Amino acid sequence: MNDVGIDGVEIWTGKLKLDLAETFAPAQGEEPGKYTKGLGLNASSLPDVYEDIVTMGANASKRLMERKGLTPEDIGRIDVATESSFDQSKPVSTYVAGCLEQTFDGDFHHANKGERKFACVSGTQSLDDAYNWIRAGRNQGRKALVIATDTALYARDDPGEATQGAGAVAMLIDEDPDLVTLGDEQGFGSADETDFLKPNQQFPSVDGKRSMQVYLARMREAMIDFARNGGDTHPDNFELAPFHTPFPGMVRKAAVLGYRHCIRDTEIEDELADEIGRQPRREAFDDDDAFFDAIKEYTDKLGETTSYEEWYARTVEPTFAISREVGNWYTGSVHLARAAGLVGALEDGREMAGKNMLVSSYGSGAQAEIHAETIQEGWAEEIEQLNIFEQIEKRNEITFEEYESIHDVHNHDETTEMEPLTSPDGEFVFDGWGRMGERKYTYVE
Repeated sequence: MNDVGIDGVEIWTGKLKLDLAETFAPAQGEEPGKYTKGLGLNASSLPDVYEDIVTMGANASKRLMERKGLTPEDIGRIDVATESSFDQSKPVSTYVAGCLEQTFDGDFHHANKGERKFACVSGTQSLDDAYNWIRAGRNQGRKALVIATDTALYARDDPGEATQGAGAVAMLIDEDPDLVTLGDEQGFGSADETDFLKPNQQFPSVDGKRSMQVYLARMREAMIDFARNGGDTHPDNFELAPFHTPFPGMVRKAAVLGYRHCIRDTEIEDELADEIGRQPRREAFDDDDAFFDAIKEYTDKLGETTSYEEWYARTVEPTFAISREVGNWYTGSVHLARAAGLVGALEDGREMAGKNMLVSSYGSGAQAEIHAETIQEGWAEEIEQLNIFEQIEKRNEITFEEYESIHDVHNHDETTEMEPLTSPDGEFVFDGWGRMGERKYTYVE
């Protein structure tokens, strides 16, 4: 069996830009640094009137298929990961396929279609599903299309409102891929949690403090499981470490904990012993409280070492370049992080072929997954094709009043009418409602 992984990737961002420092912060009576420094976000991408999870997913997929010279007959599987779905029965993948059939010869009638749900981690779960399908030989030579697409909106004045975002990541999964291959080892951390959920409602109910704790706990469990299953965890063996990034400030907390775990019982811990001591071991303490206090003190010191700062600057910081400009894309978040890290590596002239990435995905509710990916020879040519930063630059910057209106347009409980703020050009658009309440889509030349 040949190696299996991501052969190509395309990204499509919502066309509207909400500047957090200049527009959102003043309207909320907040200091800009709360968002730009605390959260690590500069702006949010939002969908125009004619955009939604279908149009963004279909537009990214169309560009990917055209660039790879594919027809519908080449695709044997379409999986959409989203937590912004608008139908409890009909999957978004059927809508996307219907859109693509408007612009390609042939159809997807023999492609297996589905929709994955487990908050933000479902994008990676869909990637796993496609990988397993191909490795099992059930693809019959065909490829899988995995789409992570979300409109991540919160209720107005919710604490999470500043992290909003909208966009889609389309990935082509195949044998002998151009971008990355996926390793067999995986690690999972999963538990029944209520940190973030949408019980038959559009906007999430969130326990922010609890969500951070659960995120860190599940990531730690996944790292332990990954190592137990044979995964390499030495930090020097990974050129990039993309995390699920609802906002960069959250990853800053997770990264130092991950680094602490990865250097345990290595020469790095030995080299740092004179500077900050060795990591506390539970057996050396009489009770949990004393141990937790000691491990927190050690972690704080570790985060200030040159060893950690250099590792973080090389492997983690570059992965924020897209998310800090577009906000949280839920299922697409970690896949944006991967792409951003590789774009930065290309710009810096880093030799990445044959090098590894440690990818850490997470979904509230809650589950973390950690796996390794190996960067392939064709990575640079593939990453050169991305135009996401051009899209970011071309977004239409909106006023706070326009933001309030566009938020109402995409609120399922509102019936706000609003003229588009941009003009569609060579893309799929939402085109009204059908006789059974279904959404309709058209391709605009």
